[in-house]
Amino acid sequence: MIISVASGKGGTGKTTVATSMALALQACDHVTFLDCDVEEPNGHIFLNPEFTETENIYIEVPKIDPGKCNLCGRCAEVCAFNALLVAGEAVITFPELCHGCGGCRYFCPVGAISPEPKQIGTVERGVAGRLAFVRGRLEVGAALSPPLVDAVRKNRGPGGITIVDAPPGTSCPVIHSVRGTDFCLLVTEPTPFGLNDLDLAVQMVRSLGVPCGVLINRAREGWGIIEKYCRQEGITVMMKIPLSQEIAEAYSRGVSLAKFDRGWNDAFKQLYREIGGLVANERSHCNQR
Repeated sequence: MIISVASGKGGTGKTTVATSMALALQACDHVTFLDCDVEEPNGHIFLNPEFTETENIYIEVPKIDPGKCNLCGRCAEVCAFNALLVAGEAVITFPELCHGCGGCRYFCPVGAISPEPKQIGTVERGVAGRLAFVRGRLEVGAALSPPLVDAVRKNRGPGGITIVDAPPGTSCPVIHSVRGTDFCLLVTEPTPFGLNDLDLAVQMVRSLGVPCGVLINRAREGWGIIEKYCRQEGITVMMKIPLSQEIAEAYSRGVSLAKFDRGWNDAFKQLYREIGGLVANERSHCNQR
């Protein structure tokens, strides 16, 4: 089963939850943790992996042959990302804007464009105890992260359990992280901002056809706006983590909940079992339809 952990906004405790679940399940066979927050990966702070392998990730950007180019401008017309510009007697390329789709090469009538590799980041693999650990690191200044997220996602373990720590928000990198997973656990906080961004995240996962549940972090008595929303939307609240100075102090030291207290370790095991039950029910309903 592949479980993605996401949030509509940053700072909700998403990585705390993802790493705690991975640690609670590490006794199982073939547990893999994928840190897809490639712009700011921090799963290593809680899991302390030993890295054994690094792979450079590239996209193909256009290279113009001035001897063949007739300055027709077709390449600039078809580029949806404005990565090419015909200016006077030359075609100017902007590799930072290129998404590597290859449309300019395909439509060039004189074959003046060839692919040129451009590194956008690295994928690092290692082990953290019994866990397989994989993370992506975007190059400084690189603007395009979805291909790097896809490269991390390809490292899913052989069967077993895969935990995907998605970036915050609901933009393209998050969609590439969550798409195709069996379940998405949405981590939120009981504030108006948390509710607003949770609603955006719920719309995202529903558009992807991924079943979801909610975990409320920093839960407080009398702050029930998330529960009310989940009842209205028919979404299961899977777990609540209370607002706690002790938990915050452990977090600041890089100590996950699963290591902070044995009770939380057992709670995350139970959370995984409940997610498995929801996934099984969803698959059963799909088969009946």
